[in-house]
Amino acid sequence: MSQLSKPEIDFFEGPAPTELVITDLVVGDGAEATPGATVDVHYVGVEFDTGEEFDASWNRGASINFPLGSLIAGWQQGIPGMKVGGRRQLVCPPHLAYGPAGGGHRLSGKTLVFVIDLLGVS
Repeated sequence: MSQLSKPEIDFFEGPAPTELVITDLVVGDGAEATPGATVDVHYVGVEFDTGEEFDASWNRGASINFPLGSLIAGWQQGIPGMKVGGRRQLVCPPHLAYGPAGGGHRLSGKTLVFVIDLLGVS
């Protein structure tokens, strides 16, 4: 599988969505992620309103490996069905990310955009 490079996320126009928005940027042809799977991913996350990057596995030079059940709801809902080799964009409103404003996380109350590359499933 050819390794994709770190994605650039374009700034969004208009109001933030109130539901999860899933967009396949590259459709993979490998194993499919299931709701209970452990996934190996590279990702970039930006704030919807500002376009400012708040996190990226690319910057650490290593992918992350997590059970889907331990991730934010937007990832739990947005990654299953994705296939290894794919790249998917998820726009997660606050209730599917870190909760409403004042929730104690620095990203609480924010709509977040992630571009996720699925590298492996187990």
